[in-house]
Amino acid sequence: MRLIKYGHACVRLETDGRVLVIDPGTFSEAEALDSVSDVLLTHEHADHVDLAELLAARKRNPGLRVYLSPQAAEQLPELGDAAVLVESGQRFTAAGFTVDVVGGAHAEVYDGLPGCANVGFVVDGDLYHPGDSLFVPEQPVTTLLVPAAAPWLKLGEALDFVRAVRPVRAFPIHDAFLNELGRDNFDGWMDFKSGTEYARVPLGESVTF
Repeated sequence: MRLIKYGHACVRLETDGRVLVIDPGTFSEAEALDSVSDVLLTHEHADHVDLAELLAARKRNPGLRVYLSPQAAEQLPELGDAAVLVESGQRFTAAGFTVDVVGGAHAEVYDGLPGCANVGFVVDGDLYHPGDSLFVPEQPVTTLLVPAAAPWLKLGEALDFVRAVRPVRAFPIHDAFLNELGRDNFDGWMDFKSGTEYARVPLGESVTF
């Protein structure tokens, strides 16, 4: 599997000519959606879904499917019949990848907010994208995408999350809020205390595993 890191929480997965994109938001590059057939959305917040770019991608490919929770679909009615509803505990196939849906709730920022649904995705039993949550799946995963900065997150929680999931390797996502100093600080702590193989994938570059 080849993983290409785009802005913030967006990653593009490629295997044998198949393309699957997760959370292409407004902080991400539109090129992430080039020639994509299937998209996974953890939830409806703009930093995880750029609706205009997603609709443009569907215009280029009328067969484009967008997998998301029923609650998120209610907030994105413009997707129309491109929306495919999925729920926690479900398994489906997207772009030839096997996807397990886990979790279900967005992490709390303050006073019960934002109080929306958030589903995580485990792809091919290997890579886990949690969206805006720190949900620990029951199944083991090899590769974890760990959120690095958010209004709902502190560094110690990110470290505890990696230690609880116990992946072979971890790469950071959800990092648009960090400047270079913040990224270096997060990376240093992950190297020091995460207990796993940790590396940052530069924007637009890729890693194969």
